[in-house]
Amino acid sequence: MDIICKNCHQIYEGNYCNNCGQPADTHKINWHFLWHDVQHGLLHFDMGIPYSIKQLLTRPGYSIREFIEGKRVKHFKPLSLVVVLATLYGVLYHYFHINLINVTSTDPEINYLDFNEWMSTHFSWLTIATIPFFTLGTYICFRNQGYNFIEYFILNTFKASQKLSAHIITFPLLYIFNNTPYIQKVTTLIYAIDLVLIFWTNIQFFNKMSKTKVFFLSLLSHLIFLISFITVLVIIFVISGKAL
Repeated sequence: MDIICKNCHQIYEGNYCNNCGQPADTHKINWHFLWHDVQHGLLHFDMGIPYSIKQLLTRPGYSIREFIEGKRVKHFKPLSLVVVLATLYGVLYHYFHINLINVTSTDPEINYLDFNEWMSTHFSWLTIATIPFFTLGTYICFRNQGYNFIEYFILNTFKASQKLSAHIITFPLLYIFNNTPYIQKVTTLIYAIDLVLIFWTNIQFFNKMSKTKVFFLSLLSHLIFLISFITVLVIIFVISGKAL
């Protein structure tokens, strides 16, 4: 039976228009349509976000490699997932007035309120900004494993989402010890968790290499990230200082 597409007026057969891709069955716009749109369009909540987070917290390296090799239908888009999770974390950080600086510090040059406000409002962009530097380290250390720079970018984008998921799960610790001398110990613990996740993910992703070699290359990769990222930050601060 021929169908006239309601979107582009193409005549076709089947369930989807072969010209624009719109489905033949367009639902009436009502409460059911709105809920369906929220699920599938805004959050993709029925599969995308929960599925990706579950994979990143249970079998991260395997699932990321499968995504790169083409198994992508159930996953939420990597960069979009980072933005959603980073925004959520930034909102939590802002709403609960988290202060990551040791409260025993009396340095008058440090404006804690301005620092915390900047962190909460720019957290998404700061997280995304670190991904190319993580990718640089991964590409240098694992360049002979058959993946290109963009594929390593996707790997590190998913690892950023994994890290954010872990930070959201451990956020109650930040809240409990906020504005206490123990906050830096908590942040050190969370950073240690981040490192464990990096090693675990890389060991699964690069499963054709020995675990020992992956561990040391991952450590070197992280050092490259730290050096390159800090160097760029210093350059930016120096240039900004001269401009002022």
